Amino acid sequence: MVALRGKEIDAFLARPDAGRPIILLYGPDAGLVRERADALLASAVDDPNDPFSLVRLDGDELAAEPSRLVDEAMTVPLFGGRRAIRVRAGSRSFAGGVDTLADMPLKDCRIVIEAGELRPESALRKACERAKTAVAIACYPDTERDLAKLIDDELRVSNLRIAPDARAVLAALLGGDRQASRNELRKLALYSHGQGEVTLDDVMTVVSDASELKLDPIVDSAFAGKPDLVESEFAKAMVAGTYPGVIIMAAQRQAAWLHKSSLAVAEGTPTSVLLESGYPRVHFSRKANVEIALRNFSPAKLVAIIEQLATAAFDMRKQATLASAIAQRTLLSIAVNARRRG
Repeated sequence: MVALRGKEIDAFLARPDAGRPIILLYGPDAGLVRERADALLASAVDDPNDPFSLVRLDGDELAAEPSRLVDEAMTVPLFGGRRAIRVRAGSRSFAGGVDTLADMPLKDCRIVIEAGELRPESALRKACERAKTAVAIACYPDTERDLAKLIDDELRVSNLRIAPDARAVLAALLGGDRQASRNELRKLALYSHGQGEVTLDDVMTVVSDASELKLDPIVDSAFAGKPDLVESEFAKAMVAGTYPGVIIMAAQRQAAWLHKSSLAVAEGTPTSVLLESGYPRVHFSRKANVEIALRNFSPAKLVAIIEQLATAAFDMRKQATLASAIAQRTLLSIAVNARRRG
């Protein structure tokens, strides 16, 4: 079985094995799948923009005629040179074409297949893992170490350092999708150009608002006790390709803020003062839901929720294929709990 892991992946991507021209990239991090596919295709042909050098195929269309994959792979370019095929897998299987191609000699042709999350029993994944001329590479969300390297690499290009507190907050805001993380880092580097060091204020100004905008409705609905809204907004986020772990991290930050604020309310600080003076300041569109959350939860209940969210984050890393279900179940649990008084 040829399924690469860890350092094997980095080594293969740096120097692809010519004896394994069929490469399956799959997993929940669509940005990382795309990034790796782009790199593999750029090194496979002289000009990725030349349609005679790089052929693009749709997986669902290919499923109706799997032999087309073989025909395209065995085609000799009219003007010579190297060739590559990019296949975007859909819901229908074309594993039969991969099985046939795996037993045929390929010369100067690389096939890169991009897919979403695939279970071990997936026909496409099994076909690529058992073929001697293919490899399967899983693309999961960045770990803390991956994010640290990504931050350093992107900021180094612009000759920027980053303050320790800014790094900690930035790392919490990134992850889930490699391409989205890289785009945010480049935007941050452009904003901080010429100042030498990226500060916490820079991160909060540039990255936080963009990262939280689509997550606020989910998180606020959970703490305000609105399970129906949690369900509908969470579904929208999944369709948009948001990694569930990012939503749970946003919920963890909100739970920590609510806990701190609830202690202040217990000591006599008016809620209105907390909403106006907190940092980062609560957007006016969120104030009603945040006020409800502060009424719903005592400091003790929020401590329990913080622990619940930490457990969910840990479980999602252990069971990546169940990340979406774990996140949704946890947020709905918080929403239901918010409706219980006492």
